[in-house]
Amino acid sequence: MMIDRRTCLMMGLVTAALPVLRVVPAGAGNGFAVEVAPGVFVHRGQHAVFSPDNKGDISNPGFIVGNDAVAVIDTGGSPVVGRALKAAVTAVTDKPVRYVINTHMHPDHVFGNAVFESEGTTFAGHHKLERGLLARAERYLTINKGLLGADTFEGTKIVAPTLKIEGTQSLDLGGRSLKLTAHPTAHTDNDLSVTDTATGTVFMGDLLFVEHIPTIDGSIKGWIALLDRMSETPPVRVVPGHGPAALSWADAATPLQRYLNTVATDVRALIKQGKTLAEATETAALTEKDAWLLADEYHKRNVSAAFAELEWE
Repeated sequence: MMIDRRTCLMMGLVTAALPVLRVVPAGAGNGFAVEVAPGVFVHRGQHAVFSPDNKGDISNPGFIVGNDAVAVIDTGGSPVVGRALKAAVTAVTDKPVRYVINTHMHPDHVFGNAVFESEGTTFAGHHKLERGLLARAERYLTINKGLLGADTFEGTKIVAPTLKIEGTQSLDLGGRSLKLTAHPTAHTDNDLSVTDTATGTVFMGDLLFVEHIPTIDGSIKGWIALLDRMSETPPVRVVPGHGPAALSWADAATPLQRYLNTVATDVRALIKQGKTLAEATETAALTEKDAWLLADEYHKRNVSAAFAELEWE
């Protein structure tokens, strides 16, 4: 009997690639996070949509420890996840959290922010992040309270960045420098990556999806172009927004590039043939669906987004 890759992923028989993980001392990360490089910790979220059962734990937050301070990268999809992440930091170090860096505006990456609000902590993000968050604040809060349930959602609020990144900017953790890069529109219009210069590890946020089907909330053309540029000088190690805690660039990016290029190619062909949006959502990139988890939830949305952008080329 043939078993397709999507089924294998769901059964846990294979992974998209082998994570590059260090052996972690007992208790490090409090069991919530794994050390993917010296001083770099990541929590792997579930492949799922928001629900009371998963409490918004559906993305990959993490943190980096310097000599003087800690930077947290994304905070999860609820205060429950944020508190677990904060406990993981405390289990590793007593150094203060100096920065909370959000890779983009989506709720599964920012709804734990409030847990980290304290004197001396700076929230950082793309210079367009605040605008994106505030524009969708009411919708995000209302919809996701319903999805998570009132108990899990309690304490959630929008925390906008006070440090707004344009281009690139370095942050110092004491003997350890992080490079923050604000990208042109791709997954969203406010994507930010975080490079730990000490280890070459890059937190990509949702510029990289592994196993979980990508979601387009920005520009498919911009996303393809960004991945192509980065492939010219690939990072040593990447942390995707969804998927294994850490991978090589090729293992993370190649399937994503294939998917986005297939969607774009098929949608362009259908537009040229005079097909409607409804027809495109039923036929475009069907060869890709079985390769990704949550394809039923997001694939047609991706085709719709691509169609809306590409029909005006």
